[in-house]
Amino acid sequence: MERLSRVVGPVATNVHILADERTREAIAIDTATPSLAWIADELAARDWTLKLIVSTHGHWDHIGDNQAVADHTRADIAVHPLDRDRLTDPRPMSAPFPIPPSVPAVELAEGGFVRFGEIQLRILHTPGHTEGSVCLLAEDEGLLYSGDTLFAGGWGRVDLPGGDQDEMAASIARLSGLEDAIQVFPGHGQSTTIGRERAWMELVRDGGRLFRVRRRAYMQGSRALPRM
Repeated sequence: MERLSRVVGPVATNVHILADERTREAIAIDTATPSLAWIADELAARDWTLKLIVSTHGHWDHIGDNQAVADHTRADIAVHPLDRDRLTDPRPMSAPFPIPPSVPAVELAEGGFVRFGEIQLRILHTPGHTEGSVCLLAEDEGLLYSGDTLFAGGWGRVDLPGGDQDEMAASIARLSGLEDAIQVFPGHGQSTTIGRERAWMELVRDGGRLFRVRRRAYMQGSRALPRM
């Protein structure tokens, strides 16, 4: 798998392009505004064909360029059905610019796979930040694209529309079952590993609830753990 990432937009969203080296088929994850120009340039430079645009959830800072990228590449848009309405009827919340609607053609279902070339990503439904939040697990490569569910040192906010602290606690508990070596690429902020996050994730798992936390200032979508 070939991988490219770029931080874009007013709340520093991580946008990813993944490609199969042999077939040159690619997907994009969380096409925030402004990512169209970067995606178009990278696809052209590498002769990659974008097959799918994946939204890990439907908040404005992850979907703003969905339709623009789809129109440019003819790639389908994919989202969990519980977040579909957030794409077709965007809720801008604190967005500093209009968020165009986008039309999903593919449903991301628990236990299904996103396939491009010979690569497949397993879909994990991980509600809590929104009802339809998902993570994408590349088991062969040991990679997890966690959207706004899991961050380095914290979890996604549960006080925004669609948030639920009990569901987030259950999702964090589920992700704590992954292997230590899994690399985690969140929707905002730096990458991490399951092993680095395991201690607090297991506290959430064992307690069945989230801790009281303070908000991480640089991140629209997350909360961070208190200093211990």
